Amino acid sequence: MEKIKAVKKYFSLFEIGLWVVSVTLITLSFLIFDGENYLTLFASLIGVTAILLNAKGNPIGQFLMILFSFVYGYISYSFSYYGEMITYLGMTMPMALFALISWLKHPFKGNKAEVEVNRLSKKETMGMFLLSVAVTILFYFILSGFHTANIVPSTLSVTTSFLAVYLTFRRSPYFSLAYGTNDIVLIVLWILASMENIHYVSVVVCFIAFLFNDIYAFISWKKMERRQAS
Repeated sequence: MEKIKAVKKYFSLFEIGLWVVSVTLITLSFLIFDGENYLTLFASLIGVTAILLNAKGNPIGQFLMILFSFVYGYISYSFSYYGEMITYLGMTMPMALFALISWLKHPFKGNKAEVEVNRLSKKETMGMFLLSVAVTILFYFILSGFHTANIVPSTLSVTTSFLAVYLTFRRSPYFSLAYGTNDIVLIVLWILASMENIHYVSVVVCFIAFLFNDIYAFISWKKMERRQAS
């Protein structure tokens, strides 16, 4: 009972409602279109929970992202989306670990459940975008060598994922916008996959839920930024 009260105190009614609706939609789509690959359901539920905790600036969200990246990388491998596999296992997962360390080292006024929001300088922002261009070009040739399915959206996914993990590591509120952009790319990718295998419709619904949660996370971080500044 005490734990339930603590959860209600920590999360707003809107946050709880958003999580419940997301979990319900993800589970229903899994039961309707899949019903077999429980690993996909497991990854989806971990992911949506991670986003909610990230919206609160809670480092536990980054720990869950590490777990999600590992499972999602395997799912991507099963459909020959090697770009997604390489991105999440080779970039998102290790960067989530670095982000976890960074968030733990920068609590807001000693509160370990809330990270201190950071602002990027114009110089660093420019460097980040230049680096993302280099990463995009490099991965395009790598993915081409692996004969990756749907090469263009797969490459765009790498770009948006890189921006997202970099901004997460640097504790910028804009990491959620980058993840939201990545969600849109992934929705397109998995729609293409679902045209060949209807089971993947559940993954499409998963990333639609992620998109709405990431939008909320950005709003939450901007509020947190203003509160911390005051």
